[in-house]
Amino acid sequence: MTAAAAPGTEAVAARLSFVDRYLAVWILAAMAAGLGLGRLVPGLGDALAGVTVTGVSLPIALGLLVMMYPVLAKVRYDRLDTVTRDRRLLLPSLLLNWVLGPALMFALAWLLLPDLPAYRTGLVIVGLARCIAMVVIWNDLARGDREAAAVLVALNSVFQVLAFSLLGWFYLSVLPGWLGLERTALDVSVWEIARSVLIFLGLPLLAGFVTWRLGERAKGRTWYETRFVPRVGPFALYGLLFTIVLLFALQGDAITSRPLDVARIALPLLLYFALMWAGSLALGRAVGLGYPRAVTLAFTAAGNNFELAIAVAVATFGATSGQALAGVVGPLIEVPVLIGLVHVALAARRFFPDPTHAPAAGQAAVQEGPARV
Repeated sequence: MTAAAAPGTEAVAARLSFVDRYLAVWILAAMAAGLGLGRLVPGLGDALAGVTVTGVSLPIALGLLVMMYPVLAKVRYDRLDTVTRDRRLLLPSLLLNWVLGPALMFALAWLLLPDLPAYRTGLVIVGLARCIAMVVIWNDLARGDREAAAVLVALNSVFQVLAFSLLGWFYLSVLPGWLGLERTALDVSVWEIARSVLIFLGLPLLAGFVTWRLGERAKGRTWYETRFVPRVGPFALYGLLFTIVLLFALQGDAITSRPLDVARIALPLLLYFALMWAGSLALGRAVGLGYPRAVTLAFTAAGNNFELAIAVAVATFGATSGQALAGVVGPLIEVPVLIGLVHVALAARRFFPDPTHAPAAGQAAVQEGPARV
């Protein structure tokens, strides 16, 4: 399909399944259910905290793992070289994700939340958790390069396991000290943070790789991607909604009693998404990327792994902490903002040279329709 035949922005909603089309509705419903559950069931917080995994309530831990696995199972791990050979994509992606993104969130958190250290710390953690999950949906809807998105997600997953705890120590303790700002006192060691990352990212990453390897070897790629992935894909949403219900049940009092705080958390997130996405798209065009890979660069740089951020915040500071609340507010802002940016991306296609450029390897899959998570 050429660019001339590509659907316009008015077709975005029509390309989503019924569940995906009303994703924001389901998230809002999960929030409401969690708030109601927290008020109707006294002592729910104590019950959830009764059994923990690395400091995280077992039900919440299971929800987080279920949320992460389906996305990591759909990554084509044999295609890493298709992106690593493209330095115009790889180098800007590494710069945006691991230098500019965390630094921008750090700056916004300190500028807009100087008097709310818990929320500020939660946002810094969000800034360190790079894209891994639903960014694939937004990328497909915007007619991005699916293969490149999958590979960048895989690379971010591996790098996150290796670097997240070190970056957390730097942005929460070292850099504030250099700037004469308040340092965040962590009651856990760097290894304990790394252990949370390894459990909530490393385990589903390993499971996704093993599933992909065994599934394609036993049944072939066509069966794996057209039969198996669509069956497990919806569990990412189920895990997300389940986790939101539980977290909002624990955070109900803070949300209902401090709505202004929630609004203040939302403001730096809105600015972060807008600045990262627009800047990344402009950078992609400047270095000569075609539209498919430039828009993939933009969405993978602007998206964040709120699942991981929530897991680390809960494990480090507790499920009822302000840090966890900042992570919970994240996906509620990300979903409508990135859906809006899909429309902006489709409208911006005409500003890219050579709009009829043939898609890169793996892009043919994008032309067949949107991804399912």
